[in-house]
Amino acid sequence: KQILVLGLDGAGKTSVLHSLATNHVKRSVAPTEGFNAICINTEESQMEFLEIGGSESLRSYWKMYLPKVLLLVYVVDSADHARLPVAKQLLHQVIQNNSTLPVVVLANKQDLEGAYCITDIHDALALSDIGDERKLFLIGTHVAEDGSEISSSMKDAKELIAQLVLEAQ
Repeated sequence: KQILVLGLDGAGKTSVLHSLATNHVKRSVAPTEGFNAICINTEESQMEFLEIGGSESLRSYWKMYLPKVLLLVYVVDSADHARLPVAKQLLHQVIQNNSTLPVVVLANKQDLEGAYCITDIHDALALSDIGDERKLFLIGTHVAEDGSEISSSMKDAKELIAQLVLEAQ
């Protein structure tokens, strides 16, 4: 059982995954052409993350993988105001037929100038419309300088994801 990582191209999915896997920052600048799979071991469990690129040509694959996953991690670029409506539309489309799939939204790039705060991201993505039956979490994250330790928000996200995976198994 996998954890699916989705979001628009440029949201920071690969950088977030590398940071979660290694506890150190490794920024990725090249867009994911297709798929990226990473296994992360914690004391309690082994988590398999599957990232699917966010470019338009790859979004058609998103729904195919949903039935097989325990959890959806959806990464948005908090500073990319112009594309938040697209991110919102895609998120709602992806989860509309799966009312119980837990969702962790990472409002990434919180360190950038002009980044929306968590409440603005919550509103921009219309997270209150997603339904009460599902577990839904929103965490502000950022990937700092290369080589540095990951931020406390990334550690929180990793712990939350591990907890949700344990509960879902």
